[in-house]
Amino acid sequence: MNQNRLLARYRIETAYSLDHAAGVIAGEQSTGTFISVPGETASLKERFGAMVVSITETGEVMSPSLPGGEVPNNHDGVYKQGEIVLSFPIENFGPSIPNLLSAVAGNLSELQELSGLRLLDIEIPQEFSKAYKGPKFGIEGTRKLTGVYGRPIIGTIVKPSIGLPLDQLEKLVTELGLAGLDFIKDDELNSNPAFAPLEKRVEVVMRAINHVADKTGKKVMYAFNITGDIEELKRNHDIVVKAGGNCVMVSINSVGYTGLTYLNKFSEVPIHGHRNQWGMLTRCPMLGMEFTVYQKLCRLAGADHMHVNGLNGKFYESNESVVRSIKACLEPILDGYSSMPVVSSGQWAGTATDTFKAAETVDVMHLAGGGILAHPDGAAAGFESMRLAWEAAVQGNSLDNYANKHDVLKKAIDKFSK
Repeated sequence: MNQNRLLARYRIETAYSLDHAAGVIAGEQSTGTFISVPGETASLKERFGAMVVSITETGEVMSPSLPGGEVPNNHDGVYKQGEIVLSFPIENFGPSIPNLLSAVAGNLSELQELSGLRLLDIEIPQEFSKAYKGPKFGIEGTRKLTGVYGRPIIGTIVKPSIGLPLDQLEKLVTELGLAGLDFIKDDELNSNPAFAPLEKRVEVVMRAINHVADKTGKKVMYAFNITGDIEELKRNHDIVVKAGGNCVMVSINSVGYTGLTYLNKFSEVPIHGHRNQWGMLTRCPMLGMEFTVYQKLCRLAGADHMHVNGLNGKFYESNESVVRSIKACLEPILDGYSSMPVVSSGQWAGTATDTFKAAETVDVMHLAGGGILAHPDGAAAGFESMRLAWEAAVQGNSLDNYANKHDVLKKAIDKFSK
């Protein structure tokens, strides 16, 4: 790879030829516009222009995927689909995530020549490592703080997601801590509401966590949701750290890559990256971007943990897509930037087997809300059922056979299996 250039791969759809569409994209995102202008010399285009590296036709459709496009004269009704790779000079935008996105995404999805465009992948030049140091904790640091090795970090989400009075929150966290959970997090809906301000929430949660630690010797990792405006991030982070907290959470799409980068500059604890709103960026297969791209940018900016949805979960995403997301987070970028995939949404003990079989790793955080809290024998049994399910999966035992030896696992199957 030429370290002076960045490669971007796209899926496109057009009523024009793929060659024509690729040329329009390359011009629009570098030196060109809809018409030649004075100053756009051959030497300027050679130095600063985006170049088409490859074009691969993948199929045809008879109707456009997106509205509002144009068609050439005498159009035959066929829309061509393909993958293209473009090369951008890094000096056009420098080692800057916001400006990189302006280059590789920009106004492309609005071009009339396109009835579909999706950013599939980017190859990030080494120069970005000078500006973005990435996760400070990642997988290794998170395992060290939780003391969990050889299996996934198992945790849950505070439920009800929002509205729980502070006294009940303290009771719940105490119960979950005594149950042995490794990790608990705020819901993304609950950051700094009037009924439970962050400062008060930190106070009662840390009181519960320290009480449990005094009894058991284990300090559960709790991800406090500190999402807010840029100027609030340091204040909120410092409230957590001063109280002895060991993790903060932000909604990445709410604070943006710049907010995440800013937080990472001073954060003293792992940053739990929640991707809520992600569906708006990805659900249409001919629009938005792949998680492959998204997680690279989030890891560069400093996310120690990255949500990836869960197998057989409650959201639309296919199991194959979730597995690709898990593996993407574990693939090194710029020779490092470790981030732990967070498997969540509709999870319970029974999803452990499929997750391990498909992802072939225990380097995940496996979160279950109802799958732990709603276990017939309580949260401790819910946690134990998750731990046993992973134990069975790693050993190659079937879930049903293992359940014959462990009643908490059998009850989880009876309760949660569809």
